[in-house]
Amino acid sequence: MARHSELVKIPRIDLSITKLALGTAPLGGLFTSVADSEAESTILAAVDAGIKYFDTAPLYGYGIAEKRLGSALNKSGKPFVLSTKVGRVLEKINPDKPVLDDSLGSFADFDPEVTPIFDFSRDGILRSIEDSLRRLNVSSFDIAYIHDADDRIGEAIEKSYGVLAELRSQGVLKGIGVGMNYCAPSIKAVKEMDLDIILIAGRFSLLDQSAQVQLFKECRKKNTAVVIGGVYNSGILANPVAGATFDYAPASDELIKKAQQIKQLLTDFHTPLTAAAIQFPLRHPAVTSVLTGSRTVKELTSNIADFDREIPLAVWDALEESGLVNRIEV
Repeated sequence: MARHSELVKIPRIDLSITKLALGTAPLGGLFTSVADSEAESTILAAVDAGIKYFDTAPLYGYGIAEKRLGSALNKSGKPFVLSTKVGRVLEKINPDKPVLDDSLGSFADFDPEVTPIFDFSRDGILRSIEDSLRRLNVSSFDIAYIHDADDRIGEAIEKSYGVLAELRSQGVLKGIGVGMNYCAPSIKAVKEMDLDIILIAGRFSLLDQSAQVQLFKECRKKNTAVVIGGVYNSGILANPVAGATFDYAPASDELIKKAQQIKQLLTDFHTPLTAAAIQFPLRHPAVTSVLTGSRTVKELTSNIADFDREIPLAVWDALEESGLVNRIEV
């Protein structure tokens, strides 16, 4: 079995997910429009390739990603593990009552009649789940992540967690977690909530290993699975040139130089930067799966090839010995 389709059990619950998972922000039109047919082809190609874990969110295309994913997975007729997110609801736009648009504002494809609004309340969580089930056209999903609560983690702990725990105890959900961007609120979440899994973006990559300092240790104490997103740090680790982005902002000259040094070292070992970037997170025993987004079958095929490529241990040793990448802390 190819590495990308190998199954790994989530320790605390009766679910196994593939080492490589498909995220659907790009299929919701993140930055670039995607046709419905292309989205469907990409999802079905992932299913055919043996990928069994798919993640989405109401934010992605303001519901479009969920609709596209549900439609394709239902057509596939094959088993899958599905996660979506809570913490935002999609409100109908009222011209007479302007609302704050809490989204990234970066989706080329979106429902123009709605806008995403943060809502971590009990009613908001229940509504979010009900709406997601409808858009996905499924009777249940496996995992619910509290989404982007980095700046409002106290509110998520106080208001959102309890209702998700109830749904888990009732068997409505198998697992609950958080989908975050920064370590400090993620650590607080793991310590103060009984989480089965977390999704953390950008904090365990070739350029940023901060998640292993404390977050991974807390997850291992509580047997909480870790899914890593943002392996390219939004682009710099795919193509480290002037103008590249790091976490969706212009990368500093220092970061670009470091990424270029990593790329040069890898070139000496005939290893593509993208392959090292997508494989790096699984070097840590706390990490269960790597989540990457693809907007086309070609991108998906390239990601799978990079993930399955054999990278000698000497490559990782050289990166650590150079000081460009921190050693794995267990």
